[in-house]
Amino acid sequence: MSRTGAVDVLLLGVGSSGGTPALGCRCPTCSSSDPRNVRTRASAVLRANGKTFLIDTGPDLRQQCLREQLLHVDAVLYTHPHSDHLNGIDDLRAFCWLQKTALPVYGNALMLSHIRERFPYTLLQPNTSWDKPVLLLHEVHDQPFELGGVTVQPIPLQHGTWPILGWRIGNVAYLTDVSAIPDTSLPLLQGLDILMLDCLRETGHPTHLSRQQAVDWAQRIAAKQTVMIHMTHELEYHALNAILPDGMVCAYDGMRLSSI
Repeated sequence: MSRTGAVDVLLLGVGSSGGTPALGCRCPTCSSSDPRNVRTRASAVLRANGKTFLIDTGPDLRQQCLREQLLHVDAVLYTHPHSDHLNGIDDLRAFCWLQKTALPVYGNALMLSHIRERFPYTLLQPNTSWDKPVLLLHEVHDQPFELGGVTVQPIPLQHGTWPILGWRIGNVAYLTDVSAIPDTSLPLLQGLDILMLDCLRETGHPTHLSRQQAVDWAQRIAAKQTVMIHMTHELEYHALNAILPDGMVCAYDGMRLSSI
């Protein structure tokens, strides 16, 4: 893996599809006064070599960008087409309008087919008012590509029966909605400073990692730091941190990290 240099990470959201607090729930996480237990839908920003990469566009994207004053995006890296990772796609029009340019979008064949079928208006030519997202789709598999001097490595993963993608830039990797990591993808995850890893809940799930499964994969990958993401309200911030092994932490919305 060629180095891109230091990578700055901003976690826009670390919640699961329902977000936290969950509607109508009074569990310890949902009733907590700690803002680190308030989780919007999962999305992240990776910055390297002056370029800003947005991972996924969930339904909370506009609020996340306002909260963090995110005003520029150079490319969008999609993991998979579930609604909590895609349905904020219309909010990309703000970046097209601010930048007066189309946004390159990267994903696998499954991902791009959903954009074409569900959001065809995002693929039209721009008009003078830039009142719609204007996206340029790029299909990727397992081969790295370059954008603005930054090497971007797709990481093939399994999300139940779906083939999806994680992403690596420099020594930082983002793996959400994972149920299994193929053996062929493990060499792409060597030498990480930061691993952001799906950790849905305490009990098992057919398309996600449980807490113990996430710990097991994290120990196998052996990043310097593993940050647990995409969590339901079953995992309370302080309680999870108390039982995670050394080198692993619970993420929170707005968390910032930097690779070495």
